[in-house]
Amino acid sequence: MFSKLKLVLGIILFFNFFNLAISKENFFIDAKNKFDSKQLEESKFLFQRNIVFNPKDAQSYLYLAKIYNSEENEKEEEKNLKTTLLLEPDNEEAMYMMINIALKKSNYSRIKNLIKDFNIICIKLCEKTETINKKLKNIEPENESKQ
Repeated sequence: MFSKLKLVLGIILFFNFFNLAISKENFFIDAKNKFDSKQLEESKFLFQRNIVFNPKDAQSYLYLAKIYNSEENEKEEEKNLKTTLLLEPDNEEAMYMMINIALKKSNYSRIKNLIKDFNIICIKLCEKTETINKKLKNIEPENESKQ
């Protein structure tokens, strides 16, 4: 009798764990679908919920950064980009978005460091380097441009 009870409890726990694992994946998929259909508030909630269950999911932080970018909330965008890059240092899309923030802030030395790192990791977005360098010339310090 006692072993049957243990078996039933074991089966229940297994299925609860299995359902939890599936639901974690569904949060990201549902959030991405909402994001793609421009339902940003619902998407934001689901990405945040996914992070609760999977705090090392760099893609959720990246999508949150994109949402905050569309909301023009630079502080939250940058915070989520930093987390994305902490978890996934070779994420070129996050790096490119960080460069754009640094360009807005005219942070010349930060941009130079980010571009150097971006050139090392870029695969799909390498063509953006030329655009970044053109924008960089507009904020280049005077002593740098005369050398």
